[in-house]
Amino acid sequence: MDEQAFNVLWLQSGGCGGCSMSLLCADTTDFHGQLRDAGIRLLWHPSLSLETGGDVLALLDDVLQGRVRLDALCVEGALLRGPNGTGRFHLLAGTGLPMIDWVQRLAARAGVVAAIGSCAAWGGITAGGANPTDACGLQYEDERIGGLLGAAFRSGRGLPVVNVAGCPTHPGWVLDTLMALAAGELQADDLDALGRPRLYADQLVHHGCTRNEFYEFKASAEKPSDLGCMMEHMGCKGTQVHADCNTRLWNGEGSCTRGGYACIACTEPGFQEPGHPFHETPKIAGIPIGLPTDMPKAWFVALASLSKSATPKRVKVNATADHRVVTPAIKRTRLK
Repeated sequence: MDEQAFNVLWLQSGGCGGCSMSLLCADTTDFHGQLRDAGIRLLWHPSLSLETGGDVLALLDDVLQGRVRLDALCVEGALLRGPNGTGRFHLLAGTGLPMIDWVQRLAARAGVVAAIGSCAAWGGITAGGANPTDACGLQYEDERIGGLLGAAFRSGRGLPVVNVAGCPTHPGWVLDTLMALAAGELQADDLDALGRPRLYADQLVHHGCTRNEFYEFKASAEKPSDLGCMMEHMGCKGTQVHADCNTRLWNGEGSCTRGGYACIACTEPGFQEPGHPFHETPKIAGIPIGLPTDMPKAWFVALASLSKSATPKRVKVNATADHRVVTPAIKRTRLK
């Protein structure tokens, strides 16, 4: 065993496993080689490792007894505290003990604890509706700090839970976070106010969106196949949501908005229950309730009115079409 390696243990709790599936879309032909080259040793992952049964239990015991150093505990999926706080809705196979007990014990030994995905960060989809399993995040319940480990929790490195939020997470967010941790280059100042790595959370989904010209002129899509901006009518929250989805493309070429789907704010607490259909924009007096981040309502109303009055015919026509109907005019660009 490489004593210098950054040891990562990955557990899956209440969720769909989608973040692990997304991780396999990392931009590499050699996933384990990429980790190895970054000095990261994956102690165990339930889907990516060969060890099962007794081997895994022996590893967990070694970690708890201090025989194996745990640099990062990654948890995917919400923590299921039910029924009645016992955690027995989810037992770690072969142990008879609730997963929440294992997470609490291992977190106490970890240099860093990372929530992989919005379920592990805030509770996410698993905590939706009546939440019969009493699901929560590692250190949050939606936007309320607390969760399984409590507001005061700090890992061995003195960090709160690192919330690599997303549903699912972008593989780049996970790998870049682990690599930064392994290199000692992710500190408390590198996390935003919700514990998300600023390497992606200091961006907005709106940044780099291919529909930005339509947004600028408030030329809006009216049905799913339209090319226009989806904020006004189609429920898109990209101007409010912290993520770099349109500059760090998925699989090298895609994003939700590029695929014709509105941003549903999957990196944000409580996204699973917005209080309205995902594909609709709630409004008061015709004005969207969810305005762009940092923009006062009066400014938005004034800007929208001016923009709509100045919308070129090309932009207006193309906004409600499923293909480019009018192409940009050819214009001389030389000054003379």
